[in-house]
Amino acid sequence: MSNSQMILQMQNITKTFGPVKALTNVNLEIARGEIHAICGENGAGKSTLMNVLSGVYSYGSYSGTIIYDGKECKFKKIKDSEKLGIVVIQQELALTPFLSIAENIFLGNERQKSGVIDWEATRADAIKVMEQVGLHEDPDTKVMDIGVGKQQLVEIAKALSKKVKLLLLDEPTAALNDEDSAHLLQIIRDLRDHQGVTSVIISHKLNEIAAIADNVTIIRDGSTVGWMTNSEENPLDQDELIHKMVGRELTNLYPEHVSHIGEEIFRVENWTLHHPLDQQRVIVDHANIYARAGEIVGLAGLMGAGRTEMAMSIFGRTYGSGVSGKVYVHGKEIDTSTVRKAIEAGIAYVTEDRKGYGLNLLQNIRENSTSAALTRYSKQGVMDEGVERVAVEKYRKDFNIKTPSIEEQVSNLSGGNQQKVLLAKWVISNPDILILDEPTRGIDVGAKYEIYEIIEQLADEGKAIIVISSELPELIGICDRIYTISQGVVTDDVPKSRFTQEYLMKGMTQEKTKLKKVGES
Repeated sequence: MSNSQMILQMQNITKTFGPVKALTNVNLEIARGEIHAICGENGAGKSTLMNVLSGVYSYGSYSGTIIYDGKECKFKKIKDSEKLGIVVIQQELALTPFLSIAENIFLGNERQKSGVIDWEATRADAIKVMEQVGLHEDPDTKVMDIGVGKQQLVEIAKALSKKVKLLLLDEPTAALNDEDSAHLLQIIRDLRDHQGVTSVIISHKLNEIAAIADNVTIIRDGSTVGWMTNSEENPLDQDELIHKMVGRELTNLYPEHVSHIGEEIFRVENWTLHHPLDQQRVIVDHANIYARAGEIVGLAGLMGAGRTEMAMSIFGRTYGSGVSGKVYVHGKEIDTSTVRKAIEAGIAYVTEDRKGYGLNLLQNIRENSTSAALTRYSKQGVMDEGVERVAVEKYRKDFNIKTPSIEEQVSNLSGGNQQKVLLAKWVISNPDILILDEPTRGIDVGAKYEIYEIIEQLADEGKAIIVISSELPELIGICDRIYTISQGVVTDDVPKSRFTQEYLMKGMTQEKTKLKKVGES
């Protein structure tokens, strides 16, 4: 394809964050007037690439070349790319809920007359772009009073007001129901067919990519690994796409482990929960899972599947609304409606956000490690520091936390050692069930191996371990059994004998119309 037919070429884009390479020599070519999909696992580098293109990561913070509309671009900020008609719609919508639709559309791009906002022109121009996206609302309606699907349309109307030529959409349908998703995809087609707008879509929903994309670029581990076309004559081969997304070989990154699995000690039945703000939106739909003593069970799902939300809602209702279902520990139904009750029932939840919710960075290792077990190490409400020190020192050695003293402030530790302190914090509370959410996110390979050894050691002590991870090789490497989750539904209970990345990805990307809950005939 000639350069004149290309609206965008990104050549040899490399982006690092400290010692971590997020992108390595990534190449992307987008033809004028096409809908182009970018696919890859969680953490593959898709969003980073879009942030480089749009100027969120400014020129000079990455290496490589961006050629847009035939000219090399060196964007310093997002306003620079928007001036040329490149507009990004992030997965987390950037709307102001207390402002009206019209105010949001022209926020930062106000319609003015003599230095004062021209409200008549604002409303009139808002109505024009709202009609283009099929949004039939009063432009004075507050954004907080319309649903998520219509909020997405406000974002696209906002892009049209900026004379968009290249529209970048990051997981645009992740929070939408089927009807709103179909409407949004049709809007994107109409923009291509009637206004010549080129769109780039990042999505995990392979059925939607097959329905809308003209071409697909696949990114794996921060590198471009393939391109695929999609047309009526040559429809997208979803099995091949899955293979390209996950096709790396597994190596000996995981400790050898012989499992000693005993009786069932944890069961969740018909677990259902709704979004905390949009109470009509089901986040987890009648999920059933169980775990046995000494068993490591994985939860595999793409972003937005509901894995973390299910874990948080089980652990003291720390997420969601309208929660229903039953939890059993050792065959007895238990109440987990508060964090204290969940802990007393023998459940621990190690959060994926260790710095935001897991650890107090202003405290030392000792104080963090016993913060979930204060009653165990206190007498008449006063901490027994002697007993506390002995317990924390034991786990410092057992977990190989690299620090000269348990009085060291947690903020001074590496990510891997912080993660070990977070594990120690919950293990010291002596739970029967440990739910580990992304336990190795953001830590290096050596520290990961040590975390895996700790997880297997805890399983060997008879605890039931549930691991949530975005990395399929990790789940395959350490789990005895894996549940796949798609759009809030547990789609499969996969035994170790059937572990392959392709098989798991199929369960993680099932279309809603074909979803069958585990246990249904």
